Amino acid sequence: MKRTHDGHPGHRRLAAALLGLVLLVIAEAAAAQVYKWKDEHGVTHYGDTPPPRVKSDILKTDRPAPARAPVFPYELARAVQAAPVVLYTTARCDGCDQGRALLRARGIPFSERTVNTGEDQQQLERANGGRSELPLLLVGSRKVAGFQAAAWQDALSAAAYPRQKMLPPSYQFAAPVPAAGAGSGVATPATTTSALPTPPVRGQIKMPPDEAAAQAADQQPRSRQSSAAGTPPTQ
Repeated sequence: MKRTHDGHPGHRRLAAALLGLVLLVIAEAAAAQVYKWKDEHGVTHYGDTPPPRVKSDILKTDRPAPARAPVFPYELARAVQAAPVVLYTTARCDGCDQGRALLRARGIPFSERTVNTGEDQQQLERANGGRSELPLLLVGSRKVAGFQAAAWQDALSAAAYPRQKMLPPSYQFAAPVPAAGAGSGVATPATTTSALPTPPVRGQIKMPPDEAAAQAADQQPRSRQSSAAGTPPTQ
């Protein structure tokens, strides 16, 4: 008598394992993580939690989308890209605190570099032509040593920074870094290193045809108007 393999216990277990695998994959398709592992019998399993004492592979991980960097308005982004602001400060410095507060109140993105070590001091002197006065404000290539509110405001306005705060509500000022570690380069804030936003479109004012024709006629030379009327031009 011919023996079929459908009733073999091993085949039944294999069929049941395959069916369970398919159902499990379908049920766990929307899970945050899917783990894959093999048991001591060599059967592959899937699940949303790692198995105990068994090495497993993560097949899928749903990661939160990275936070989008805030986009500056066109006027502010253009100023930051053309003349980045760097502020050198130190601890227990009233002028440094006042200068920092001024920049924040006006909504100026800036990089703050602290001077607390000998290496920081050397970096400050290189940035300020050998001088060590603090605070030091750099607006592009312009330098203002010491805190003078009017001079700081003038330097910012000369670099076309908006007089009113235009920072997006989600913007966070960068944390201070040691001057020696920052180097001598002027870093532009990361939120504005990409292409500038599209400038606002200003529409052209169109005049009615009759008014445009009258204006064009007024702009013609007087001699041509006189000749057209049949009157000799005046000498």
